[in-house]
Amino acid sequence: MADRTETEKRDLTKDLAAAVRGEVSSAAADRALMTMDASNYRRVPRAVVAPRDAEDVAAALRVCREHGVPVVPRGAGTSIAGQATGVGVVLDFTRHMRRIVSLDPAARTAVVEPGVILDDLRAAAGAHGLTFGPDPSTHSRCTLGGMIGNNSCGSHSVAWGTAADSVRELELLTYGGERVRAGRGTGPTGAPTGLPPRLRDGVKALVDAELALLRTGYPDLPRRISGYALDALLPERGTDLARALTGSEGTLGVLTEATVRLVETPAARVLAVLGYPDESAAAEAAHTLLPHKPMTVEGMAADLVGSAAGLPEGGAWLFVEMGGASPAEAAARAEALCRAAAADGTTGHAVVTDPAGQRALWRIREDASGTATRMPDGSEAWPGWEDCAVPPARLGPYLRDFRALLAQHGLRGTPYGHFGDGCIHIRIDFDLLTPPGIRRFRDFSHDLADLVVAHGGSLSGEHGDGQARAELLPKMYGPELVGLFGRFKDLWDPAAGLNPGMLVRPDRLDDNLRFAPLPGRPVPVEFGYPHDNGDFSAAVRRCVGVAKCRNEKTAAGSADVMCPSFRATGEEQHSTRGRARLLHEMLAGEVITDGWRSPEVHDALDLCLSCKGCRSDCPVGVDMATYKAEFLHHHYEGRLRPAAHYSMGRLPQWLHAAAPAAPAVNALARTPLAAVAKRLAGVAPERPLPALATETFTRWWWRRRRAAPPADGRTVLLWPDTFTNHLSPQVGRAAVRVLEAAGLRPLLPPTAPLPGGALPQPALPRLRRTPLCCGLTYVSTGQLDRARAVMRRTLDVLTPLLAAGRPLVVLEPSCAAALRTDLPELLADDPRAPRLAASVRTFAQTLEDFAPDWRPPRLDRPVAGQTHCHQHAVLGDAADRRLRERAGLTGQLSGGCCGLAGNFGFERGHYDISVACAEDQLLPAVRQSAPGTEILADGFSCRTQLDHLGDRPARHLAEVLAEALGEADA
Repeated sequence: MADRTETEKRDLTKDLAAAVRGEVSSAAADRALMTMDASNYRRVPRAVVAPRDAEDVAAALRVCREHGVPVVPRGAGTSIAGQATGVGVVLDFTRHMRRIVSLDPAARTAVVEPGVILDDLRAAAGAHGLTFGPDPSTHSRCTLGGMIGNNSCGSHSVAWGTAADSVRELELLTYGGERVRAGRGTGPTGAPTGLPPRLRDGVKALVDAELALLRTGYPDLPRRISGYALDALLPERGTDLARALTGSEGTLGVLTEATVRLVETPAARVLAVLGYPDESAAAEAAHTLLPHKPMTVEGMAADLVGSAAGLPEGGAWLFVEMGGASPAEAAARAEALCRAAAADGTTGHAVVTDPAGQRALWRIREDASGTATRMPDGSEAWPGWEDCAVPPARLGPYLRDFRALLAQHGLRGTPYGHFGDGCIHIRIDFDLLTPPGIRRFRDFSHDLADLVVAHGGSLSGEHGDGQARAELLPKMYGPELVGLFGRFKDLWDPAAGLNPGMLVRPDRLDDNLRFAPLPGRPVPVEFGYPHDNGDFSAAVRRCVGVAKCRNEKTAAGSADVMCPSFRATGEEQHSTRGRARLLHEMLAGEVITDGWRSPEVHDALDLCLSCKGCRSDCPVGVDMATYKAEFLHHHYEGRLRPAAHYSMGRLPQWLHAAAPAAPAVNALARTPLAAVAKRLAGVAPERPLPALATETFTRWWWRRRRAAPPADGRTVLLWPDTFTNHLSPQVGRAAVRVLEAAGLRPLLPPTAPLPGGALPQPALPRLRRTPLCCGLTYVSTGQLDRARAVMRRTLDVLTPLLAAGRPLVVLEPSCAAALRTDLPELLADDPRAPRLAASVRTFAQTLEDFAPDWRPPRLDRPVAGQTHCHQHAVLGDAADRRLRERAGLTGQLSGGCCGLAGNFGFERGHYDISVACAEDQLLPAVRQSAPGTEILADGFSCRTQLDHLGDRPARHLAEVLAEALGEADA
C-alpha cells in the first residue's frame, strides 16, 4: 500500500511539474512546511504548488481532477481554524501571485492577486490617503486571498467592517475548471452575473426555492462570519455573489483575482485608553462608545497586558482610536470620548498622541494571539474558541457566562479582542495531549456553542469555522440551513475536491489534532528548557503559527531582529515558524523520517544565524538558536563535523594557541596561503581573516597591574572574552579607562580556582593557562559536551569571586548573552549557574547600577549603527540608551542582525545571505547617517561586518567614552 501511495505521489508530482510553470514539490521538507497553519490541526499534503498566474491555477486544478486529488488554497498560513491545511495539493500563493494589478484612487478600488500582503496594499493605497479597511493583527504578513477566504476583520471593523464589506468583485476557478467572475447584481433572468450557465441557473433555483429560510435563518450582528453568507444572494440585498463567496474558506472556488474597496484614512489618529475595574465592566461599556464614531474599540485585561507603560489605573482597558482632519481635532474627539466614558465609571484614562507610544500599545494587542498561548504559570493555552461573537450590547452578560463555563470545565483563558463588535479572542488551557483532555475540549466546545447561540451570537466572529467549529454549525443555524450549505457546496464543487473536511460535512473538531503524532514522553536532550519543563517537544509546540517571523519589512521605529534569514530569502523554511514546523515533523516521524539525522531540518537550520531574535520578538518566545544548537549536537554525534565547526567552533582554543605568534600569523594571512587556510577551515573565500592582537587584553592588563596597582573603588569583575582579548583588545582597554573614571575597580578573574575566593595578582607566566570561556562558539556549532565542560570550569573559577555580590562585566554582548542564558540552560543541574547568570552586566548596565552618580563626558553628536541582536533578545539596551543620552549621543541604533553573526557569516556558503542581512537595516542606516555621526556597534561581529562591507568603521561605546575622557585629561 505504501509503495502504491509513493507511486501515485510521484505520478502526481510529475504531471503537475509538466503542466505548471511555477514550482512543484512533493519533497518531505516542502510538505512538512504545509502540514499546519496557526490552528490546533495538522493534515499532511501530497504536494505543494506555487502557481505563477491564473493559468497555472487552472492547470494545477486540471491535473488534480485527473488524479482525484483535493486542493486547498493557502496564503500566509495564519488561519486558526484549520482551513489552510489539506491532504491533497496545497496551492501556495505567497511566492508569485502577489501583484497589485491596479489601484484607482478616484474610484477607491484596487485589483489584487490573492498572494498580496495586506500591508503592501495598505502602503500602496496610503500614498493616496486611502487604506484597505479590515486589518487583522497579522496585517504585516497575511494575504488578501486568505482574508477574503476567511472574511477577516481586524480592530477597525467598527469603522470599516469585514472583508465582505470591502469586496467588489472576485475572479475564481472552480475545481471543475469553470471560470467565475462574481460581483453584485443580476442579469435579465434575475440570476447572478458572471457565472457559467450551470452555476447561474443552479444558484438562482436554489435561492428562489429558499427565500423564506434565507430571510429568517441568519442572526443580525456585525461579526457573523460562520457558514456561507447565502443571505447576500437575496434580491433585496442586491444579489451580491462576491459577498456570498467571501468567507467560503476555499471550499467553493480558488480565488485568482479580487477587486476591493479602499477607504479614506483620517489625517490624524489619537488613541484613548480607558481603564475599568475589570473586563466585565469594560465589556459592558464598549457598545456605549459606538455613538462617538470610534475607529476601534479593543478590550484587554491586566493578565494579558502586564506592566505595560502608558496605561491608566484599572484591571482592564479599552483601546479606542479616534480620527480627525488634524491632530487637534482627533485629540479633541478623544478627550470628549474620555469625558463621556468617565461618567459611566472609568477608573482613569490616557490620551496617547505620540505615534511611537501608540505603536507600543498596539503591539501589545497585535502580539496577543501569541502571548496568550502561555498562561501566567507557563502552562500552554490553545486556539479553538478564538473568536466567537455576540451582539455588542450582550457582550458583558455573555462574558460573565463564558467565565462561568470555563470554571465549570476547570479551564482557564485570557479574553481580549474586538469588544466594540462583541467579538472575543481567547486562548484556553485545553489539554490536547491526552484522551481525557481531548474529551473535555470536545465537551466544552459543545457547551460553549450552546452559550454563544443562546446570546444570539456567531460561532466565528473573524477567523472562519474551518474544522474547529464547522461541526457545531447546526447548533447555530439548524439542520435545514446547514443542509442548504451542503447543497450550495455540491452545486459549486460536486466532486468535493476543494478543501474537504471544512465547513460542509466537516471533520470532527477533535480529529487531526497536530499534537497526536508527537512523542508521548520527553525526548533526551542537552539543554534544560526551563520554560517548558525540560520537554523539547513542548518547546517546539510553542510555535502556534502566527508567523510574525514572516514579516518582510521591519516596522517603522522598531528594533526587532526576527527573522533576518527569512527577510533575506523569503522562504518559509528559513523563517522561525518554518524551522519549528520541520522540528515538529521530525519529532512526529511521519513526513521527516530520519530524526536527528534529518537532512531537511539540517538544511533549514543551516541559514539560521542564531541571532536569538525570536527569543524576544516571537510572541510565544520560540528560541530557535537553542533548538539549532540542540539539533546540531545530536545530528553530528559520533560523526565527522563540517570544517567550520572545528575552526570557528573551537575558536577560543586556536586563538589562545596562536597568540604568542600573532605577528607571524597576521603576516601569513596576507599571503596566498590564506586562501588555502580558509578553504581547509571552511571559511568563505570572500572574507578577510581578522588580525590577531599582538598584545592580548589580558597581557596588557597584567603588565599594567604590575606597573600600577588599581586605585580603590567598588570591585567589579571584568570578563576577558575571547573576542575582546585576542581580536579587539582596544575595547577592553577603553572599558578599564571608563570604569576607573567612574570610580569602579575593575579586576580580571584568574584562569584557575583559588582558595578562599580572594582576587589574585598572578605573575605573567600564569597567562599560559587555558583561558576561561563562556562557551558561545561551542554552543553555536552544537558542540554541547565541550560547551558544558568549559562552562563548568568557568563556574568553578567565578563562583567564589562573585559571592560578595560583585557584578561580572561583559563587554561582548554575545558572550554576555551566553553567560546569561546558555550557561544556566545547559547546566540546568548546577545550582551555581543561575547565580552566575544573575551577576552578568553589560558595560552600560554596570555604570548605571554601580556608578549611578558618574557623569559621562559630553560628546553632543548623532549616532548610527546597531544594537547587537543578542543584546536586544536577552539583555536589553535600555541602560545603553540612557547612557548615550547622558553623553549627548543622539539618535537611535537600528535593529535587525548584522548578518555576520559570529561564525555564520564566515562560513563557506553563507556570504550572500550574510550580506543580504546587513543590507536589511545596518548598512542603510550607516550610509544614510550624516558626516560626523558616531558609528556604534558593541558586538565584534557587527564591527567586523562594517569593516568588510562598509566604508565607515564602528566602535564600542566604551571606546568612544574613553577617547572623550582622554581629551578631557589633555
